[in-house]
Amino acid sequence: MAEQAVSTYTPLDAPVPPVPTAEIFSKPQWQTLLALADTVIPSIKAREGPHSSNDKVVSSSEVNKAVAALAASIPGPDANQVAVRYLEERPSANPDFRNAIQRLFAEWVHDEGKNGMSMVLSALNSKPGSLILTGSTTPIAEQPLEVRERVFRGWETSRLKPIRAVYRALTAIFKKTWVTMSPTICPVIGFPRVPVHGKAMDGHEYEFLQMPPGDEPETIETDVVIVGSGCGGGVAAKNLAEAGHNVLVVEKSYHHSTRHFPMRFNEGFTNLFESGGATMSDDGAMAVLSGSTWGGGGTVNWSASLQTQGYVRQEWANAGLPFFTSLEFQTALDRVFDRMGVNSNIEHNHSNRVILEGARKLGYAAKPVPQNTGNGEHYCGYCTMGCHSTGKKGPTESYLADAAKAGAKFMEGFNADKVLFDQTDGGRVASGVEGTWTSRDTHFGTSGDVVTRKVIIKAKTVIVSCGTLHSPLLLLRSGLKNSHIGKHLHLHPVSLAAAVFDEEVRPWEGSALTTVVNEFENMDGQGHGVKIENLSMLPAVFIPTFPWRDGLDYKMWAAKFPRMSGFITLTKERDAGRVYPDPVDGRCRIDYTVSSYDRKHMLEALIATAKIAYISGAREFHSSCRALPPFIRSSDSKEASEGTNSADLQEWIAEVRRHPPLDPERTLFASAHQMGTCRMGKSPRTSVVDADCRVWGTKGLYVLDASVFPSASGVNPMVTNMAIADWASRNITKSMARNGNVLARL
Repeated sequence: MAEQAVSTYTPLDAPVPPVPTAEIFSKPQWQTLLALADTVIPSIKAREGPHSSNDKVVSSSEVNKAVAALAASIPGPDANQVAVRYLEERPSANPDFRNAIQRLFAEWVHDEGKNGMSMVLSALNSKPGSLILTGSTTPIAEQPLEVRERVFRGWETSRLKPIRAVYRALTAIFKKTWVTMSPTICPVIGFPRVPVHGKAMDGHEYEFLQMPPGDEPETIETDVVIVGSGCGGGVAAKNLAEAGHNVLVVEKSYHHSTRHFPMRFNEGFTNLFESGGATMSDDGAMAVLSGSTWGGGGTVNWSASLQTQGYVRQEWANAGLPFFTSLEFQTALDRVFDRMGVNSNIEHNHSNRVILEGARKLGYAAKPVPQNTGNGEHYCGYCTMGCHSTGKKGPTESYLADAAKAGAKFMEGFNADKVLFDQTDGGRVASGVEGTWTSRDTHFGTSGDVVTRKVIIKAKTVIVSCGTLHSPLLLLRSGLKNSHIGKHLHLHPVSLAAAVFDEEVRPWEGSALTTVVNEFENMDGQGHGVKIENLSMLPAVFIPTFPWRDGLDYKMWAAKFPRMSGFITLTKERDAGRVYPDPVDGRCRIDYTVSSYDRKHMLEALIATAKIAYISGAREFHSSCRALPPFIRSSDSKEASEGTNSADLQEWIAEVRRHPPLDPERTLFASAHQMGTCRMGKSPRTSVVDADCRVWGTKGLYVLDASVFPSASGVNPMVTNMAIADWASRNITKSMARNGNVLARL
């Protein structure tokens, strides 16, 4: 293992926008909401000491046992005091917790969700509603905590589906907000503010166009406008700028320098992720993490760089896209590898060594995962909150920097409203993009008032690279009618698992995902199956995904984080969903439920993950499914010679198989990969773009991001996305040259 160092680096603050002041809930509603939050994350007090009805009261012996267990792993002479503060912490006493909930509902929850939550809170404050929902006419906020906890736990299996949905939503919100805003959890688990490995480095310094104040639209002319700065847009910007075209890349979010990285959890979720990292599917079972910052998903993803596998290439070629089995595609993949310095010079952390060694002992196929780290090592697991070392060569440290050097121009804070078209005898010809530009306001550390301008960008070629969630919505807002826009959404759904070891493993150290188990990737003989991988072990990303059963139990489980390894069952799913605009405010909605077909594959991979953890000596194994009991190893079985044939493990496996496979109502799934909503095909009857990524029925309009994938890629999609963008943008350059669509260089 890399030698642990002490970091003296302190990132710059990355301020978040002011908390919206619009009234979301009334005072009584807030009291009820915070009382429920205190129920899920309670203050733990001894029955024999001073306490109130708002505390979870247990015996002195239980409190002393908890304090001793916590203090044993907390460094420093005040370990007992830190442990007590942790146990006694409750959300309602933390102003940052309420502010975060206010921001969530004001900015990121759609009107349907806000109205539904408001209705439930109002019902809980009325005698008839309280009687129906709690069995008592006494409002739940006035009940002692033990009653609240019993009532709230009962909502999980309520006969009323809306109440079960409220339970899922509130537990997810409270857990994530607590870990994100807690002043005590990081001291308890020993999580450092910054990585102890790696050195802070300055990344490329970008300049962005600024608009003067004005009432009339500002007009800009260019050869190419690229909407979105992520992996697809970044590659296109480099190739087209280096070919001599005037290129303007516009991004709805904002740039932060590497000196702001890694951000604190609340800063990172707000500044780097779509909807503050709170995007959920309509069924409430899928948490969708999608980058929304300069560099898009390439700024917040991990370093995993896997090329598209042969059986997927053949699947896409069989769908009428022979490019994917051509040498041209492999050449594009190799160019991407070369530019980002993808390599296998890897020092695996504990979690990834568990995968490799556990898979070896079980005879499972497994291998290292190459990393886009500039041909060097990158022993850092914090990149989900931004890479401070520039070691990860995502778009901001590779393709966008190259584009800047080749003369490309950039604009942050630009929300694209629609693509503009000219109607000619030859059909609809893209002529630019219209949108709204918002300057950086004071919370980003710049002076002056906020400037908002309508901007019209005139261009000969328009490239939409907004990502799988937003590219189809931009096409729909632009008047395109193809029925496939927004459909065929693939998410690579994952269930999560945590193995707890006896020893401290500091899971946040080392690159997040450097190994993969391929044994279960083709479980139906048609290319659908599951890969077992590790994931980013940042507390605010990982801890909230696991079930809540009891307030003290949850706090004690979270405190085991330094001894955990995390796993995901990444699924190449058969069955897809869709994205669509919210009918009230137009924001992205996700209609997706993991099918029974795909859940069966995931369950088998989860069982295999448990075997890997067990054979590696794990003491406990937990999953993100509330219906499945955690596995707790018996004290005498760690060195048992029978391995995974041990009776206690086999009994647990049998119990797991007796349950419906990962019931969506009782499982939190997650997705960091979104694909397919503007899929590529050979006909507008089956797809949105053609084999050149040109939108059917238009000229000069292209989509270059993972939304063009014909189906799920089956591997982390970054490299596939970039290779398609590399090939397509080179073809766009040739097409523009043939048509003479080049402005004079300014």
